[in-house]
Amino acid sequence: MASDSPESLMTLCTDYCLRNLEGTLCYLLDNETLRLHPDIFLPSEICDKLVNEYVELVKTDSIFEPHESFFTLFSDPRSTRLARIHLREHIVQDQDLEAIRKQDLIELYLTNCEKLTAKSLQTLVSFSHTLISLSLFGCSNIFYEEENPGGCEDDCLVNPTRQVLVKDFTFEGFSRLRILNLGRLIEGVNVETLLRPLASLAALDLSGIQLNDVGFLTQWKDSLVSLVLYNMDLSEEHIQVIAQLRKLRHLDISRDHLSSYYKFKLTRRVLNLFVENLVNLTSLDISGHTMLENCTIPSMEEKMGQTSIEPAKSSIAPFRGLKRPLQFLGLFETSLCRLTHIPAYKVSGDKNEEQVLNAIEAYTEHRPEITSRAINLLFDIARIERCSQLLRALQLVITALKCHKDDKNIQVTGSAALFYLTNSEYRMEQSVKLRRQVIQVVLNGMESYQEVTVQRNCCLTLCNFSIPEELEFQYRRVNELLLNILNQSRQDESIQRIAVHLCNALVCQVDNDHKEAVGKMGFVMTMLKLIQKKLADKTCDQVMEFSWSALWNITDETPDNCEMFLNYSGMKLFLECLKEFPEKQELHRNMLGLLGNVAEVKELRPQLMTSQFISVFSNLLESKADGIEVSYNACGVLSHIMFDGLEAWGICEPHREEVVKRMWAAIQSWDINSRRNINYRSFEPILRLLPQGISPVSQHWATWALYNLVSVYPDKYCPLLIKEGGIPLLKDMIKMASARQETKEMARKVIEHCSNFKEENMDTSR
Repeated sequence: MASDSPESLMTLCTDYCLRNLEGTLCYLLDNETLRLHPDIFLPSEICDKLVNEYVELVKTDSIFEPHESFFTLFSDPRSTRLARIHLREHIVQDQDLEAIRKQDLIELYLTNCEKLTAKSLQTLVSFSHTLISLSLFGCSNIFYEEENPGGCEDDCLVNPTRQVLVKDFTFEGFSRLRILNLGRLIEGVNVETLLRPLASLAALDLSGIQLNDVGFLTQWKDSLVSLVLYNMDLSEEHIQVIAQLRKLRHLDISRDHLSSYYKFKLTRRVLNLFVENLVNLTSLDISGHTMLENCTIPSMEEKMGQTSIEPAKSSIAPFRGLKRPLQFLGLFETSLCRLTHIPAYKVSGDKNEEQVLNAIEAYTEHRPEITSRAINLLFDIARIERCSQLLRALQLVITALKCHKDDKNIQVTGSAALFYLTNSEYRMEQSVKLRRQVIQVVLNGMESYQEVTVQRNCCLTLCNFSIPEELEFQYRRVNELLLNILNQSRQDESIQRIAVHLCNALVCQVDNDHKEAVGKMGFVMTMLKLIQKKLADKTCDQVMEFSWSALWNITDETPDNCEMFLNYSGMKLFLECLKEFPEKQELHRNMLGLLGNVAEVKELRPQLMTSQFISVFSNLLESKADGIEVSYNACGVLSHIMFDGLEAWGICEPHREEVVKRMWAAIQSWDINSRRNINYRSFEPILRLLPQGISPVSQHWATWALYNLVSVYPDKYCPLLIKEGGIPLLKDMIKMASARQETKEMARKVIEHCSNFKEENMDTSR
């Protein structure tokens, strides 16, 4: 099972400080600008963690509020030191980098920071004397600056600024820079000129850049150990240059075979050239390539013996020349990954679960287009077979969903995979911490995408969790998201059904504070709108029944929600549903259960005191729908109304005595051993009907309810009755002259049941 150990103290403190900056590290200047307290001095280990975790929270936690002046907290290296920071996407802007320009950064990763412009290139120069590792991956606007063609203030009103490519920037002065990622650099930048000042590059990533001439790479033939040319259209000239880079330990010439047409085809000769010349190679990625000729050994020889990673037995003929197995070999979406003997400890491919997980792991950060297809393969494995590396699979999918929150393909495939990876078959292997991470990325997906497939996948995945227990830590957020789905004008029927089911489960068995909070979000109104729409369509389906059930649950012991139900014409819908669907037993039970909750609220009972409503309740006393449930709930509603006394009976028809007579007849017709479709969290509304002489029939209904429940479900309801002080109330009632003899007899049996239960469960061990 995955570890449930708590987060490190460092992680917990960082998270707390970021969520409470004003109460911990900072104060507000002029009610808007954050300032560090003057007595705080933080080393780079803490500052790096604060910045990197801040970026992660802004990206993945919708509740977290970003601060415009956050990066200014690190403007003075005398009090705060930064060394290694990773900034992503829209979170960082030019002024943020400018704020930390005095820091001696060693490592700066900027990933898909599309808001950065050429102003940030000048800020980078500030770090040139210390920077060892730099990534500008996907920073598509960083080589653009704004230019106003008019050149005067008046013209600015007429001529909007336009983007102009900066062509004179180079890495001159970046003397310590060893690792550089320029992936997805925009066209027009002269890469050779840009890089020429760098004396001794060790790692270079030129992913997605099309260069006809890469001869300049040979200037680092004595230092370059890692070269990534993903999605570069190669030629024979490229291959000859690569073969000269004899220090290479990692070479990636992989491609996305769906992105465009590539003329270049891998051949046996090319692979032989790599093996012969790049003798230090430990990692090679040729994923997505089409082999122009057969590079494999004869099939008979290939299938002989046990699977081996020894180069001498390699099924890929050119790799028999390797001196040792590769640490990593990328073969994703190539035919080579399906061979038996592959000379590598780790292989990415589509042959089996191990290869697919390796692919997700290798490509998640910078290649979402590949990652989504790999996750789709994992989805098939989890759906059809059994996932043997569950925890690794879950963590990788979670990471991909977090990393690419705005990528539709990742969100669709990832949420689908999560549904199968979190089902009951795998539950025992998952820790609370891991399952919470799943819930958070699922809710992120629901927030970011209104697309039907994502919404359906996310809702289905939530159904794999114990509700409400496992969702309680995100209770408000999940309810808001579900209500948002249900309030959309155009709805997918399947999503609507799942969302209503989840809403119903979320308000069942939670405390009243939760129910009241959800009620204020518009829960009652949303359910009534769904019911109204189904009524208009003359349809009584699961959505209709779940909506009434949800209203039954959310009104339990919550007077405010009961009042909302009445204020939003709930009784009108009740009557219309009763008339339109006279044979729908479960619907009737849910509606009457809800009205029982309304009737428990003394201030609301006068609204039920109409001839129409009382006649309906009286007629339902004789209903046999759903066993005794409809009759029982109707009698419960009337019992609370009768409890208000004769003077509260403000109608002429039907007569109070006539209704009382029908209530007695109904109670006497019920089987005391009836199994119930009901769940009491408290007996308080029932117990308040015992110590009174106003309405003996209400007293009898309450006693019958207790007798039935402690008889049929003693383990659950005997302790509850004892705990809530029901026994003394029953004893007092037995002494009352106004109570009926049969009611007293029933009360004695309830007391006897509870007494026997206590004796049977008494601890006699010494």
